[in-house]
Amino acid sequence: MENVRNLFQLLSRNFGILNEHCCDNCCSQEISLVQSHILYEINRQHQPSMQEIAGALGMDITTFSRQIKTLVDKGLVKKTPHPSDNRINILSLTTEGLEIENRINLTVNAQLHDVLSTMTEFERDTVIRSIKLLNDAMQKSASCCIPPK
Repeated sequence: MENVRNLFQLLSRNFGILNEHCCDNCCSQEISLVQSHILYEINRQHQPSMQEIAGALGMDITTFSRQIKTLVDKGLVKKTPHPSDNRINILSLTTEGLEIENRINLTVNAQLHDVLSTMTEFERDTVIRSIKLLNDAMQKSASCCIPPK
């Protein structure tokens, strides 16, 4: 049987390198991989709270708060108190934050297209179906770190 852990290590490392090169090359600022994930999640969700984004990314709130402070200081994220509960902060992207998130998104999509274009249509469909199946199984697994939405 294949060494499954080794396959995941390689996949994770290779995808991390793709993302790392994106964040180094496509933006006019230094954006870490973690920060790019935060920008992506804020853009994907509608008026999310800090707790919702931290939960979606599987980050503890203290670490997440430091990352948000950095993104706010860079002018990429806006933190607004919830109108009915000041203990909750709603996150949104600034115009510059949305611009950078869009550039990251275009770059990552181009990188993924480049990788997938080396495969036949059948292989691409198989890989995409398999990734969906694996994500579903991971969300159902008791050992999964990030709870399903």
